[in-house]
Amino acid sequence: MAGMLSRIKNRARLASRRGRRGRHRPALGFDEWTMKVASHRFSNRELGRQSMSHRSWCGENGGRPSNERLEFLGDAILQWVVTDMIYVEFPDRDEGSLTDVRKSLVNAEMLAEIAREIDLGSQLLLGAGEDDAGGRSKTSILADALEAFIGALYLDGGPQKAQPFVRSIMSGRLGGSFERLEDFDARSHLIRVCVREWGRPPLVEITSQGAAHEPTFTAVVIINGEEMGRADGRSKKIAAQAASVGALAVLGARGVDTGRA
Repeated sequence: MAGMLSRIKNRARLASRRGRRGRHRPALGFDEWTMKVASHRFSNRELGRQSMSHRSWCGENGGRPSNERLEFLGDAILQWVVTDMIYVEFPDRDEGSLTDVRKSLVNAEMLAEIAREIDLGSQLLLGAGEDDAGGRSKTSILADALEAFIGALYLDGGPQKAQPFVRSIMSGRLGGSFERLEDFDARSHLIRVCVREWGRPPLVEITSQGAAHEPTFTAVVIINGEEMGRADGRSKKIAAQAASVGALAVLGARGVDTGRA
């Protein structure tokens, strides 16, 4: 009797997982999606699907390989192509400046933004728990999967497929890269300005609201007891950076030298 009850419980658990996974139906099949975003149909379809396989899904499917090795490869390819792009685009910039620009383009927040634009989240293979927790919209999962997809694209189609794809998702972002760079580490710059002027860093208060799997964060920058900046973002970091940009603008308007730290 005990053995029978155990088998019934296991079957119920599996059925529940299948039901939860079954709720997600992407608008495009994987082949259609890859043709749309990268003009490529994988000859090794398993490799393409592996790039979308989060470790939570692999754990529920017999330990199949996750996308983590492909992510490692894709990160290197992404760095290579972006480095080549900014080297050619900005011939008068020095090494340090080019490195900062690359950081502003190749980071989790930017990659997740791109992943959302191309609807990569719809193609992810996630475990039931991760899917229910909103994994398709999580910055880290999206960024990692985009790098993994680039790695898989390189292995299946070669540089002639991977390089144009990276260029297509990054080329429109080069034009404003130096403007974005000013915002990229605004929080650190604000801290240095405040320490120089008043001997202490600003206070940054962060709160969240909305669904647990997709919260909106609000950051408030307080300097000498006065609110100087407020902004919302998909993550604490984005909100804090945006609020710091606002605070720097307020300080600059009041005559504080924010150009140096």
